[in-house]
Amino acid sequence: MSKLLSKQWVRDSVLGLALLAATLGLMFFPQESMQAARDGLTLCYNVIIPSLFPFFVLSSLVVELGLAGYLGRLLEPVMRPLFNVSGACASAFALGFIGGYPVGAKTAISLYEKGMCSKTEAERLLAFCNNSGPAFILGVVGAGVFGSSKVGLLLYLAHGLASVCIGVVFRFYKAGGARKGERRAAPQFHAERFTTAFTGSIKNSFFSTLNICAFVVFFTVVIKLLFLSGVLPGVAKALGVLLSPLGFSEEWAERLLTGFLEISSGVWTLSGSGALAGRLSMAAFMLGWAGVSVHCQVLSFIGGSGLSVRTYILGKLMHGGLSALFVAGLFRFFSFEEPVSSYLAEQVASIASLDFHTALTISTVSAWVVWLLFFMAAWAAIRRAPHKNLSKIRP
Repeated sequence: MSKLLSKQWVRDSVLGLALLAATLGLMFFPQESMQAARDGLTLCYNVIIPSLFPFFVLSSLVVELGLAGYLGRLLEPVMRPLFNVSGACASAFALGFIGGYPVGAKTAISLYEKGMCSKTEAERLLAFCNNSGPAFILGVVGAGVFGSSKVGLLLYLAHGLASVCIGVVFRFYKAGGARKGERRAAPQFHAERFTTAFTGSIKNSFFSTLNICAFVVFFTVVIKLLFLSGVLPGVAKALGVLLSPLGFSEEWAERLLTGFLEISSGVWTLSGSGALAGRLSMAAFMLGWAGVSVHCQVLSFIGGSGLSVRTYILGKLMHGGLSALFVAGLFRFFSFEEPVSSYLAEQVASIASLDFHTALTISTVSAWVVWLLFFMAAWAAIRRAPHKNLSKIRP
């Protein structure tokens, strides 16, 4: 199969047929496609833009102002033995857990492009630093989908533990290779003025957010067309038969395929029937895998950087599998028999009713609090080991 797809005319034919099918889908289901696009735009307006944009600005400032380099002095004794990366890479790891996808991956790519980590270190980071944020797992998946904050905590613990384990595994990636030729600049401020870094961060973060919104809307329409045309149900039926020895039904296969393509749509399918343990394990896999939509967002940032995509995809597959295994193990020690309390019901209602302005305010405040913590830690590193070029720093 791979030999056949290696031929240019075969790839062109497959692409042409896919585009023709997409065009026919838009012609046969115009109203449904428009509604799916509206739903995607609504998701971008209420969730994507307010939650990601402030953290994109934060991650860009951390890199542009050289704070990641100064933090590396403090965190090198932790990051090097654990993940075999420089201390500056801690910013990508931390922001990946706080900001959600694809903030961690974008920060890792920025660190490499600024010369603050080697190519091998950046590829290691991509394998485990592109994680879901706590707001999505605890609020949307835990409280919103499963109606339990305890479920959200369980999923977040498994998600974080799997990420750390994958980072430890990938510390051996190219461990024996020569690193003398790989570039890594000394920690320093890359912008002459804070105003230059700030305005550049705002502009670049705006375009990055628009780029992500485009992928979200596109995959929302694609999934809708796949359902309406019967393609996704047909593939799910075949997959259900294939995986029937493992206890997979057509419904579970359809859920898995939806989450494989787009994580938000996938986790919402798990609010229906089925054993709780199975639904939690599948939710953990979806959160670890992140979905093709998120992968396209990350690939758009990788662009011509020269970083390998294989480590990223392999890392996400391992993340999904390990998260599901950890959830299955931790499920034995958690009790989920209690009914949802009135407090939790109010919590779910408040999360669902968040408007754009409230979500943006919460996200912005959180991002700048984190940025202040980064700045204070970097300043502590500067005070501990003064840099010879500090006199050149201008506000």
